[in-house]
Amino acid sequence: IAKIRLLSDNVYCRLILIIFSIIILTADIISCVEFNCDGELLATGDKGGRVVIFQRDPLSKLSVPRRGEYNVYSTFQSHEPEFDYLKSLEIEEKINKIRWLKRKNPAHFLLSTNDKTIKLWKISERDKRIDGTNLKDESGLLRDPTSITTLRVPVVRPMELMVEASPRKIFANAHTYHINSISVNSDQETYLSADDLRINLWHLEITDQSFNIVDIKPANMEELTEVITAAEFHPLHCNVFIYSSSKGTIRLCDMRASALCDQHAKIFEEPEDPTSRSFFSEIISSISDVKFSNSGRYMISRDYLSIKVWDLHMDNKPVECFHVHEYLRSKLCTLYENDCIFDKFECCWNGVDNYVMTGSYNNFFRVFDRYSKRDITLEASKDIAKPKTVLRPRKVYTGGRRKKDDISVDCLDFNRKILHTAWHPQENIVAVAATNNLYIFQEKF
Repeated sequence: IAKIRLLSDNVYCRLILIIFSIIILTADIISCVEFNCDGELLATGDKGGRVVIFQRDPLSKLSVPRRGEYNVYSTFQSHEPEFDYLKSLEIEEKINKIRWLKRKNPAHFLLSTNDKTIKLWKISERDKRIDGTNLKDESGLLRDPTSITTLRVPVVRPMELMVEASPRKIFANAHTYHINSISVNSDQETYLSADDLRINLWHLEITDQSFNIVDIKPANMEELTEVITAAEFHPLHCNVFIYSSSKGTIRLCDMRASALCDQHAKIFEEPEDPTSRSFFSEIISSISDVKFSNSGRYMISRDYLSIKVWDLHMDNKPVECFHVHEYLRSKLCTLYENDCIFDKFECCWNGVDNYVMTGSYNNFFRVFDRYSKRDITLEASKDIAKPKTVLRPRKVYTGGRRKKDDISVDCLDFNRKILHTAWHPQENIVAVAATNNLYIFQEKF
């Protein structure tokens, strides 16, 4: 009996270690990537609730040609796991979105959110300290006032640079469902937050109330046919915003029309071809991300198999459609069984709106040229994670003549996927998150 008990204890300890290592690995998975307005800072959030900020190396900007090298600038815990006892619901600490505010003073400000709570963070530097205070001693403890016989003039002395992240505002208790989007308005005073059924409008200075501007929740939840998947403000007009749905539609709303924007100004949707309809049609047509162009004239939407460019002046069909991984259409049954068909891929523009980028499986990411209609598939892997390594274009082999470096569609690793991408607002520098690794690539000069 003693031997059996000892054996079971060893197995239990081994199981604990394995589970713990899995938890550690899962917490490191990057869940969002975002450049700030000038591209000097790059923020990432992970499933463990941490935010890591990278700063561009000053020397890399002075080199000829300019290099896009980034170093760790600050790391802080943004969210902690919580538990809603009324609903018996565990609230994950995972960071869903990060959005930077435009810089107005030496400090930086960003919004981060998990499923329920949005926080406004101030990132500031301190490289000087006050020395020679009268009421505190060298260790910072308060001195006995009766022992103070002389007055000292405080002196400002230099110190090692310290980056501080402090929460300035906490916006909570406004969403019943999981928050999937936040977007800062062009007025830099308000922002929106969206969950599955509602979109709320916040003022950055008011934390205890928000205005509900979209509510698609039906009176009877059994009649629910679609959910909100993403939302974003127009980059120039503070009264205009868009939101996408699981039905593959994008609605443009104008807040000047009414306080509650349930009636959209425009709806963008592509007519479905009835001959190609299948069991998976509704799933793969769901839009996972939508982004305005920097000029505000266009927007891109990402569904499971493609990325589409829409002109705001034409709502009946997209002006451009790029197939991201059309070769997976024959694998939809497998992808449905392993739940990969529900993956939410993001998309992004470059600084001048002539390129769009999105991720795929096997750590592939795709870049599309809107004008030449050319595209390229690149792979983010540790094998090429060396400075000045030139990425070779990759191609998926589906049939016909196979080249040396082609990879078969049957050999794709669906566990290695790039869901989150970001493009520098001014230069051709891109950041892609591959599970728990962040890759930064720069255009070759």
